[in-house]
Amino acid sequence: MTVAETLLDVRDLEAGYGKKTVLQGVSFRVGEGEIVALLGHNGAGKSTTLKTLLGLLPARAGSVRFAGQEWANGDPAANVKRGLALVPQGRGVFPDLSVAENLMLGAYTQGDRAGALQRMGEILDLFPILAERSAQRVGTLSGGQQQMVAVGTALMQRPRLMMMDEPSIGLAPVLVQRVLETAVQINRRFGTAIVLVEQNIKTALGMASRAYVMKSGRIVLEKRAADLLAAQDSWWELY
Repeated sequence: MTVAETLLDVRDLEAGYGKKTVLQGVSFRVGEGEIVALLGHNGAGKSTTLKTLLGLLPARAGSVRFAGQEWANGDPAANVKRGLALVPQGRGVFPDLSVAENLMLGAYTQGDRAGALQRMGEILDLFPILAERSAQRVGTLSGGQQQMVAVGTALMQRPRLMMMDEPSIGLAPVLVQRVLETAVQINRRFGTAIVLVEQNIKTALGMASRAYVMKSGRIVLEKRAADLLAAQDSWWELY
């Protein structure tokens, strides 16, 4: 991948909580329009990585360049405006607001109501079930539909890179494949690059072009996703 194609370039990133350092020299990259899987067992540092990149958790060391510019360490609003979005673990929707109201809140940084309404139309076209229930309170939707709202809200920001943290968590098995396939649709339709943190290893590797494996706050393996998928039984338990 050439420098011109690189959208996100993370080098030697360190971050943590209080006196505890969680990320210990994390380095990886994401290309324009690429889907990258970030894998690892619970506690490996995956969610901490995403929170740090958005700015919810300040980095203690290292550098991050996004779209060729230094990213705003510890400033989520600035990073959102630059084109980063996070679909958090646990969905993070507003249950007492309608589908449409949740989506419009996702465009709060845009300052363009007409553009936001146009974007909402595109998202409702992507999720027809949400179009049917646009006036319904999100708290009354199924878990899978709430996850669609969370993804749609992030897309309202028109991100160049969307980070998805365990989008299938808590969903019935029949919905997992459907929700994860949404990431591929988003990538193809909007050209949005995606960093996917997901415990459903086979599905994640089947979607991604490349993958990184984390252990104890470090990147310990990087390969083409297809190569990791073909040899999953020989490496996953090692990490």
